[in-house]
Amino acid sequence: MAAPRSDRSPWNWLLLIPIAIPLIPALYNADEPRLFGIPMFYWLQLAFIVLGVTTTTVVYRMTRSGR
Repeated sequence: MAAPRSDRSPWNWLLLIPIAIPLIPALYNADEPRLFGIPMFYWLQLAFIVLGVTTTTVVYRMTRSGR
């Protein structure tokens, strides 16, 4: 019989970062600086996606069981 799986890794706390950071309006409540003519609000949303993917990848790799 397989051992019960435990999801209680401290690495899971990192998943709060991509949830909490976009909820801070002071970060993106501006028009400047522009990146290639794109206002900050739009390119920062794309940066939040990259942050979420990166954080999820790190947590997955650190919590997967050894195979």
